Amino acid sequence: MKIDRLIGILSILLQEDRVTAPELAERFEVSRRTINRDIEDLCMAGIPIETMQGSGGGIRIMDGYRMDRTVLSSKDMQMILAGLRSLDSVSGSQYYGQLMEKIKAGSSEFLSGSQSILIDLSSWHKDTLSERIELIQDAIELGKTISFEYFSPKGNSQREIEPYFLIFKWSSWYVYGYCSLKGDFRLFKLSRMVDLVHAGDFEKRKEIPMPNLSREKIYPRGHLKAVFDASMKWHLIEEFGMDSFSELPDGKLLFDYDCADDDGLLAWLLSMRDKVTVLEPESIRKKLFSIAKDISGRYKESVD
Repeated sequence: MKIDRLIGILSILLQEDRVTAPELAERFEVSRRTINRDIEDLCMAGIPIETMQGSGGGIRIMDGYRMDRTVLSSKDMQMILAGLRSLDSVSGSQYYGQLMEKIKAGSSEFLSGSQSILIDLSSWHKDTLSERIELIQDAIELGKTISFEYFSPKGNSQREIEPYFLIFKWSSWYVYGYCSLKGDFRLFKLSRMVDLVHAGDFEKRKEIPMPNLSREKIYPRGHLKAVFDASMKWHLIEEFGMDSFSELPDGKLLFDYDCADDDGLLAWLLSMRDKVTVLEPESIRKKLFSIAKDISGRYKESVD
């Protein structure tokens, strides 16, 4: 893409004293005429670039306007590359990898030290998820609606949305857009979407409300008071932190904290098996008893 090439050229000019048009043409695999047009575009954008003919000539940013390299430090560049690398971990294309190479090409002397931050945003289902991310990115850029079947605790439904944002939060990917079925903006989890395809064209709305990404919106809250076995301490720390419980004299853990909605809370408690006893609320105690009774009935004959 042209904008990527312009950014790459500008990055090189900021880091090198001068460079020739043939060198840029070879580096970006385009013609010298294309490079000349790119330089003209950069000049029109207000970048003070001068060209010098003959031996020792080339293209450079005028000395009086050169950007101080301290504007972006070596650490800054490392953080930028870490962010791009994280996006590359979920991308199904070579785009982010190529963009990193462009930045490195003009900053080889500027980058020093080893990588200390490694971010991998991919899930265990990376192959299928990256395809969805690429499809949604294209739909946002091209102004295409996306159609898909969506599975939620309330059941499955066919949806078509105008996509506006791809969001990564709480270890999951979401797409935010206007849903024709609900007549409003909605947030959809990518892992629950199947059979994604581009549908019709749409004209982007002038006013787009920002998505509500608060914990309360995504995970409705409830309160839980329970006693956990001491062996579950690591689990509580990982999920909720040290402040979520207090130690009892017998070593057990008194958990008193706001948790997810009933369905999510029940699933979490059942994963604890016999390592937890719920004290409050009574409604959760009754639901756990009912579930345990049903499970016991299913396996009673085989055990007897």
